[in-house]
Amino acid sequence: MFTLLIGNKNYSSWSMRPWLALKLADVPFEENLVPLLEDGYKKKLLAFTPGGKVPALRHEFGGQSRVVWDSLAICEYLAECFPHTHLWPENPGARAEARCVVAEMHSGFGALRKHMPMNMRESLPGQGQDDEQVLKDIARISEIWITAIHGYSAPFGRSFLFGAPSIADCFFAPVVSRFKTYQPKLDPIAQSYVETITQWPLFQEWETAGLAESWVWEKFQVPG
Repeated sequence: MFTLLIGNKNYSSWSMRPWLALKLADVPFEENLVPLLEDGYKKKLLAFTPGGKVPALRHEFGGQSRVVWDSLAICEYLAECFPHTHLWPENPGARAEARCVVAEMHSGFGALRKHMPMNMRESLPGQGQDDEQVLKDIARISEIWITAIHGYSAPFGRSFLFGAPSIADCFFAPVVSRFKTYQPKLDPIAQSYVETITQWPLFQEWETAGLAESWVWEKFQVPG
């Protein structure tokens, strides 16, 4: 049995990634959503995971319980538990490149995260894009998408990064959400990837739930 600890779906990009991976692998799991920044939320997180952050995955099996508390570690764990689901691309070259770009997403793009936080309920075209580093982050992300699509998918038309949905798409889906909110100018191939992900039923399932939430983080609201 799996239980996934997540934060608010409207805001928590890190929670979205392993949630998508679990759905992609078609693994049954319980969802434990803790509204972040509300009174007592940290205590609830620490009761579930020693990291005290979302996401975290609890796996109960054979009288044992194991907790994995990092988004990439969770996805790797699922790929090991369910190799038949091919959460990583089957092609060795594609798999190596997918791991590289996922690791880059996991550790980088700080300016984009800071100036363009995930907020599915807002439409803020252009906001945050007066920062030079944000523009560099957008350009690098576009380059990653274009290279993957040209190398392993149809060069024209809509496609997942490595031909079929994988952990790579799970990791870049929150960026697609940001691009929907802030609407940067993108290369046509990169824009086609945005359209692919926004029409992905798993993305739409998460987005629908996020849009229905009532929690509001004031720091992410449109300035008056």
